[in-house]
Amino acid sequence: MEVQTGAPVAAGFSANVPADSTLAKRRLPTLTADMLAPAAITTAAFLVLFAKPLYLLGRDWWNLPEAGHGLLLGPVAVWLAWRSGIRDDVKPNRALGIALLLLAVFVRCAAGLAAELFTMRGSIILALAGLTTYHFGLRQLVRWWLPFALICLSIPLPELVTQAIALPLQFRASRMGAALLEMRNVPVQLAGNVIQLPGRQLFVTEACSGLRSLTALLSMAVLLGALVLRSPISRIALLLFAIPIAIFINGIRVFLTGFLVYFVSPSFGEGFMHMTEGWLLFLVSLTILAVTAWIGGAIERNVFHLRANNA
Repeated sequence: MEVQTGAPVAAGFSANVPADSTLAKRRLPTLTADMLAPAAITTAAFLVLFAKPLYLLGRDWWNLPEAGHGLLLGPVAVWLAWRSGIRDDVKPNRALGIALLLLAVFVRCAAGLAAELFTMRGSIILALAGLTTYHFGLRQLVRWWLPFALICLSIPLPELVTQAIALPLQFRASRMGAALLEMRNVPVQLAGNVIQLPGRQLFVTEACSGLRSLTALLSMAVLLGALVLRSPISRIALLLFAIPIAIFINGIRVFLTGFLVYFVSPSFGEGFMHMTEGWLLFLVSLTILAVTAWIGGAIERNVFHLRANNA
């Protein structure tokens, strides 16, 4: 926000994991000598083919604030896949795996020619799905639905999609902030995403649209839903609930910024103070989401317990 003076438990993802040797062996399949060469060739081919999209994805995770949640989701997805392990009844599906790999290579090459980053990055996930299906079968791919979902959520949206979503969020946050300021008897005039205060203007920019917190909250809702909740309906409800949380908290942020700028100092509308305010309010929204997931899990346990007693 700118100120001018003057005019964010599925099968295989339970919360408690026993640390025994049997599970450890199931998690880490033995790599025999005759498997080393094919594994090395596959790894080298994957890195050569997808080196550019991997580099660009990592660069965006590090440099773009709206993609920064990928730095958390990527390692968490790898850890969850390792934690879930390999199914005992794995049945490789060579035909489907090869088909997915060929499709991934085609998408990667076509996206490279068209310089389309989102599709190019999506080909990485398609290739990983093909490798999983080829070696372990479709059931293993289903078992790893959560890691794959988190990786998908870590890929930044195309710029056109981002702008199309951010603009309505900017207007909504501006209206909510202006309405709350009026309730506190602050003289305010609203023109689009510009909040006019006496002697000052607040611009609700794209960075203040709430899109970053919305993306992060949706990712956390998927993760919390998988780890805490068991019912698909509960997980979908938590995912949908993350949307109004992000919108409401962002409206509160705009209101607090205008309130502090008007009564305290214009410095609260930009720089370090404004960034700190955003982080604190994001932690509030994340806490609300986590408490909601915990309450939903408690309700589910009570319902399942009652059904077991009545059965």
